[in-house]
Amino acid sequence: MPSIVKILRVVADPNRLRILLLLKGEELSVAELQEILVMGQSTISTHLSQLKQAGLVEDRRAGKSSLYRLTPAEGSPLEQILAEARAEIPESSSDQAAMRRVLRKRQDKMRAFFDSVAGRLGKNYVPGKSWKSVAEALLRLMPPMTIADLGAGEGSFALLLAERATKVIAVDTSAKMLEVGRDQALRNGVKNVEFRHGDMEEIPIADAEVDLVFFSQSLHHALHPERALQDAHRILVPGGRIVILDLARHRFEEARELYADEWLGFSEADLEAMLERAGFTSVSTSVVDKEPEAPQFQTLLAVAHKPIH
Repeated sequence: MPSIVKILRVVADPNRLRILLLLKGEELSVAELQEILVMGQSTISTHLSQLKQAGLVEDRRAGKSSLYRLTPAEGSPLEQILAEARAEIPESSSDQAAMRRVLRKRQDKMRAFFDSVAGRLGKNYVPGKSWKSVAEALLRLMPPMTIADLGAGEGSFALLLAERATKVIAVDTSAKMLEVGRDQALRNGVKNVEFRHGDMEEIPIADAEVDLVFFSQSLHHALHPERALQDAHRILVPGGRIVILDLARHRFEEARELYADEWLGFSEADLEAMLERAGFTSVSTSVVDKEPEAPQFQTLLAVAHKPIH
């Protein structure tokens, strides 16, 4: 943990305080910070370098750029400093509003990708989607129940689940994808699938409304995967289950542009830790498929329970 003297020296600059307040809640790139703070790249980069040297921020590669965030430090004096600074820095409220606009742009870019391929996604290659991995998950399903399919896309998986489910609620952020799903359900005479427009981090489903939550190759599209898991916990009945099919961590950076991926998969350890922090128990993870062709994507399956008490 940085010393109080080092922290005070670095945060004496109001602009560095503004940056820290933004990074307290979100990961942001230099370009995004430029847009929010209306400052030049060299100025932002200089501030970030000083904050990083002081141990107050850290970064991770995300495609061609880096995302910066506040370095976790429980009990650090920086927490109290930022709490008081939020009320004293006049630009704080406008910075937060600008950050929300920037994040909406990031989500809009992903939504635009899926809108552009609505109606033909099944004809294109999607990494990690295979019948073998789907079959592995279906083997673990309970008898008929109410199921939430989050990040449902065109609803192909929801329609498959509907064959055994009492009801399936298919949620997706792309309205055009949902239109395709509704048309497919109508053509196939499927009446127990309900399509709802919404974000997997703010799921349009009531508390304890479903028995099972499915993320099928969708969690890596979430800006904040852990928030999505926390909200999935909320909509589950006590004793309900969550099943995740996603990519195991990989290094195929082109996936960000080709498939609008926010995350390059997850490791078993990271996914297990996120599920446990979200309140799930009896977490099990395993790699259930590996594609023979480069980049040899692997499919990760995770299953967990929401405690009864």
